[in-house]
Parts: sequence; structure tokens; C-alpha cells
Amino acid sequence: MSLLEAIILGLVQGLTEFLPISSSGHLRVVSAFFGWPDPGAAFTAVSQIGTELAVVIYFRQRIWAILSTWARSLFDRDLRGDINARMGWYVILGSLPIVVLGLLLEDQIESVFRDLRLVALNLIVFGVFLGLADRYARKRRELEDLNVSRGMAFGMFQALALIPGVSRSGGTITGGMLLGFKRKDAAEYAFLLALPAVFGSGVYKLTDIGGDEYAGWGATIVGTVVAGVVGFVVIAWLMRFISTHSFMPFVYYRVGLGILILALVSWGALDPQGGAESQQGRSEIVAESQAPEDDEDSQRTEAEPSPEPSPEPTQEPTQDPRIDPATGWEIDPASGLPRNPDTGLLHDPLLGMDVDYDSATGLATNPMTGEQYEPEPVG
Repeated sequence: MSLLEAIILGLVQGLTEFLPISSSGHLRVVSAFFGWPDPGAAFTAVSQIGTELAVVIYFRQRIWAILSTWARSLFDRDLRGDINARMGWYVILGSLPIVVLGLLLEDQIESVFRDLRLVALNLIVFGVFLGLADRYARKRRELEDLNVSRGMAFGMFQALALIPGVSRSGGTITGGMLLGFKRKDAAEYAFLLALPAVFGSGVYKLTDIGGDEYAGWGATIVGTVVAGVVGFVVIAWLMRFISTHSFMPFVYYRVGLGILILALVSWGALDPQGGAESQQGRSEIVAESQAPEDDEDSQRTEAEPSPEPSPEPTQEPTQDPRIDPATGWEIDPASGLPRNPDTGLLHDPLLGMDVDYDSATGLATNPMTGEQYEPEPVG
């Protein structure tokens, strides 16, 4: 992943994490729109750490009150009825559904759930649910009215955000309004409830960065920082906005975007699985490219010998060793790879694409995975 991709995706993450429009869905859509590979579930999870740090900074006083009161209530029975002490337990209990389901559905989250058609449908369907809850639910309750059952119900709605297109904040806020909570109170609890799940998911996915994932460490760090800075501005704006406005603008946006994605997919302008699958390793590409030759060799070995004598071998014209016979391009003597005259880059026939080459180390860089490898010379 390039630095430009990391900045753009970090900006998208920061802009969409707290708005009820699905940040993970937008990361998939933006990557597919620009023709980039799927940044991967690991990049999405780790970059969300930046936006959750914005939550910590924005709600720092409330979070400190919850943590300190909850910790003291473990030893002081008189504090256990305090809303901040109870809030600590509600956040813990409400985080269990997304943790359990996230571990059980990890493979689906990283593959099937990232289909653009599913993302589009979730944007539309859950956008409609958000609009219905915002317009018709009786929103009278405040955070002081939370109890164990309502806290767990919030958590079940948050678990829906495991599917890109649902929206963590959107799903949780929708559930909160259906439970009768005011917009601002539902949003505040949604942001607080996300902290354990997002930090836990981000830390859990740290080990996947730099492996088979498209995004490496450098790009992930840049994207996380950008997401955190932008996220803080967005959350401050959103809390003021929903104090006097409804969520209907976001509902219209979700439905419109979902319809647009489905249209582009149906017209063939977007690949629903574009970049979602893992890129093939170099060894797999080499094996596939050699497979047909192995089959031809075996067929020639098994063929019966011709009764007629073999014709005298004719001497082939000598090929210039500095020219690749397949492309007609000049071969770079240091790497043994042909140089594409249109781009000026070296071309690896096994990968079928141009690659960056470091003459100091003798290693090329796979542009799809970002991994370095020793190229196999032509000829």
C-alpha cells in the first residue's frame, strides 16, 4: 500500500467511523472504486484504534469518571449504585456479543462479508431501519435509565457492525433509539461501548499487519494517525449536530450510495469481489506458469516414437542475449529482467507486471503485496 492510499483510506476512516454510514463499508467501496486491492480486515481494525483514541480524548472526563468510580465500587459498596460505576459494568457486558461473534465469524468477516453487493444491501436496509427508528421511536430515556438488559441489547446491535455496510455507530444508535433513548444519549453510549471492542480487535489484528495483508506497517500507522485526527473533528461536530437535527440526511446518503454501488456492480463498472481475495504468492504464480510446460513434457515422453528418422536439426539464428525474445525489450544485466520501455520499470514475466528493483540488495518488490523477493532472470 502506498503512502497516498494510506492517507486517503485514513481520511475515509476518520470521516465515516462516527457517522452512521459504515466506515468499513466505505473502505471497501473506495478501494474498489480506485482499483486498489482490499486493504484487509487487519488494516480496518487497526486504523480504528486511531478513531477510538479520538473518543478517549473527547469523552476523557466521562471515561475517567466511569473508570475511577467503577474501580472504587469494587471495594466500596456505597458507590455501586452510581451511574458511572454501573456504566462500567454495562460497557463490559455490552461488549461480549461483538467479541464472541467476532471470533466465531472471523473467516467470514475477512471474506464473504466483504462482497460489495452485501455492503450495498446493508447500507440500504440498515439505513431504512435508522430512519424508521429516528422518526417513530419514542426517544425519552437518558443514560441514567440504562440497566443490564438494555446494555446487553445495545451490545447485540453493535455486533451487527461486524458486517461491512451496517455501521457500528449506526447499528448501535438505531438500537438505542428503538429502546427509547434520546439521540445524543444513544450516540454517547454507542461511542463508549465501542472502546473495548475496537481496541481489542485492533490489538488482536496487529499480528496480521505486514504478513499476507496488502497494507504494511508504515501504511497502517499513517492511516491510523490520519483517522484519529479527522475522527476527533467529526465526533465533535456530530455531537452538536444531533442535538438539534435528525439522522435523516445520513439515511438518504446510505440508501443513495447503496443503490449506486449495486448499479455499478450490475453494469460491470465495479467487481463485487474486487481486491477482496488474497493475492497469490510468488511460489503459486511460478507453479502455475510451469504447470503447462510439465504437462507438455510428460505428453511428449509418453508419445510413441516416429518410425521415420528424425530430421537433421537446423541451426536457429542466434538470439541477442540482451533482448527478451518474448517481449522484444532490452534485458537489464543486473537483474536479468526486461525493462518496459513505456514505464522505465523492470518487468517480471512470472508475475506478469512491472516491479520496483533495488540494485543494492538485488531484490524486487511485488506491487500487489509489497513483499520483496529475489527475481528469476529471463532465459
